[in-house]
Amino acid sequence: MAKWGEGDPRWIVEERADATNVNNWHWTERDATNWSSEKLKSLLLGLSVENEEGTCEITEVGKCDGEASINNRKGKLIFFYEWSLKATWTGKTKSGIQFKGSLEVPNLSDENDMEDLDISVSLNKDEPETPLMKLMKTKGVDKVREALGSYVGYLKTEFTSGMILPTANGVSKTQTSSQSKAKSDRTQMVQAFTRCAASVDAERGGRFRLLDGNVYGEFMDLVPDEKIVMRWRFNNWPCEHYATISLTLVDRSSETELRAEFRGVPENEEERTRDGWQRYYFESIKMTFGFGARLY
Repeated sequence: MAKWGEGDPRWIVEERADATNVNNWHWTERDATNWSSEKLKSLLLGLSVENEEGTCEITEVGKCDGEASINNRKGKLIFFYEWSLKATWTGKTKSGIQFKGSLEVPNLSDENDMEDLDISVSLNKDEPETPLMKLMKTKGVDKVREALGSYVGYLKTEFTSGMILPTANGVSKTQTSSQSKAKSDRTQMVQAFTRCAASVDAERGGRFRLLDGNVYGEFMDLVPDEKIVMRWRFNNWPCEHYATISLTLVDRSSETELRAEFRGVPENEEERTRDGWQRYYFESIKMTFGFGARLY
């Protein structure tokens, strides 16, 4: 118990004109419902798959019921979201015959893993059977699952940008203007060489999302001027599958040697991953900032 007249400092909130809870001991909440609704619709609308039978595309998101919020307690962000979704898909065979059906996701929630999502696909009652149903139930469902996984990633990175960050001793603090500027500068540099929207939280455990959400992951280790280790994936890789990528910088006096090591890349994605890193990272950095070399 605190001595008379002193009080427990954990419960004392410094008075400020902007009413900021400096010690972040109390719960604070940010409503993400409207943002989430728009993000979910943008990720699903226009999503398409194709095979030798024809193509299927989500042409309307008619139902997007639910809510989402982020709570901060002592610098720890806790995510709550629960959504029920219904969309219309349109299929078109190679011969030009069109079909319509629906897709439903009743349980997109923070309590369910992506692989546990119920995603049901059906044809409208007046539509005859078509091989496009199989396309939508396989590749279509996989792509919808990936899009919903991207939503969760965006919620935890893009929407939380500028929120309270934890310090090394576990006590939270708001970002200072210098921290905010440094983060903004890093993001702008990444956006400069990728030429796409990006979200980068450059610290151990921080997340990143590049190339309009096609690439995302998490920083496992960051040593300035020496090493970057990250969990990295394309958004269409199997759910929750990440490669481990290590970038090591070696000072060679008049130049810097970059050693890149890739582990866990799916075998059928090795060439695409290699070409992508060469084109969108190394070659693009060289073109944008005037330094860099080819990936060998």
